[in-house]
Amino acid sequence: MVWRDTKPEAMAVLIEGYRRMTAEEKLRKVDELNKFLVALIEAEVRKRYPDADEREIRLRVASRWLPPELMKKAFGWNPKERGY
Repeated sequence: MVWRDTKPEAMAVLIEGYRRMTAEEKLRKVDELNKFLVALIEAEVRKRYPDADEREIRLRVASRWLPPELMKKAFGWNPKERGY
């Protein structure tokens, strides 16, 4: 893994920290990062669609991950027509 804006020494410390984490700690970190990502996308959807209700917001967020065919079949939501 190479990050151009991170010094090699700092990267080594980060990698060593990840190596010392237990599997449970790593999974918890992934869960936290996923929740953060969903919150960011949800905030962007709320900004773009200020009149959207909670269901529409959840559908627009879900449509970022789920294939359009599944969105149509499971939720009756066509991202190609309604947007993401």
